[in-house]
Amino acid sequence: MAKSSESKMWLYVLGGVLLLALILVGWVVGAYNSLISLSQGADKAWSNVETDYQRRFDLIPNLVETVKGIVKQEQTVFTEVAQLRSQWAAASTPDEKMRIAQASDSVLGRLIAVAEAYPQIKSNENFLALQDQLEGTENRITVSRQRYNEAVTAYNIKTMRVPSNIIANLFGFGEKELFKAAAGSEQAPGVKF
Repeated sequence: MAKSSESKMWLYVLGGVLLLALILVGWVVGAYNSLISLSQGADKAWSNVETDYQRRFDLIPNLVETVKGIVKQEQTVFTEVAQLRSQWAAASTPDEKMRIAQASDSVLGRLIAVAEAYPQIKSNENFLALQDQLEGTENRITVSRQRYNEAVTAYNIKTMRVPSNIIANLFGFGEKELFKAAAGSEQAPGVKF
């Protein structure tokens, strides 16, 4: 009888160990899947940012051509716009695209300032229509940036909090970069004639 009771005890211990192992495996799988979901959410949000910036880079040449036809002496702004558009198309990493997008904020501000300095541009219907489209695009970009930063923040928090940080480190989930405003963007662009 002692043998039967001892074997039952070992069965209970084995059952408890298996239950704990099953709980641990379930937790690891859940944490891993949660990290995957958050990472994919951040990647999707970044894709939306890229889409909105691409729309901006598609609209700007039309705006530039409209302005260029009226204002010949503002060639440097036009050249910068063309260079940034080419750099955006060639950029392959989110970091490169963030840097170019931040540079485009400043150039676009200067382009709008140039346009506003010339009354004949402000009365041009093509310019006004393009400016409205660009305003809508800028709003989209702002919303996309905010959503991207929210998704990245949620992901980064998950990768840093105990105990999911253990799974993040085991499976190589690293920190993602937030989209930050370019240095000096708090100041309005100036145009000199």
